[in-house]
Amino acid sequence: MSKTTKKPAARKGTRSAKGASAKKGRVTKAAGAKANGAAGNGKAKKLSAIDAAAKVLAGAKGPMNTKEMIDAMGAKGLWKSPGGKTPHATLYSAILREINTKGKDARFKKTERGKFAAKG
Repeated sequence: MSKTTKKPAARKGTRSAKGASAKKGRVTKAAGAKANGAAGNGKAKKLSAIDAAAKVLAGAKGPMNTKEMIDAMGAKGLWKSPGGKTPHATLYSAILREINTKGKDARFKKTERGKFAAKG
């Protein structure tokens, strides 16, 4: 029978060895972006769908539905769907989530059923 060594217990207030990503050599997303040079090297960061929609609505004459926003974002070259079948539904959900979580500070306002406008 071989003798096994027991790992010392983690001290109170510290992360266990299992959960500590730095000890395992893993890099978090934020640290990976900095290490890859994505932040601060002059390269333009790709816009997310919701950020591109905010830009489109800011320049729009009136309220738009999400299908119109997706088409306008593609025409202006702001955002392109990575291949999803319903990007308009995903955008709709993201806009509603922002309105519900940020309240007065949201970039969007719902004008009528299925239509949104830029706030302010």
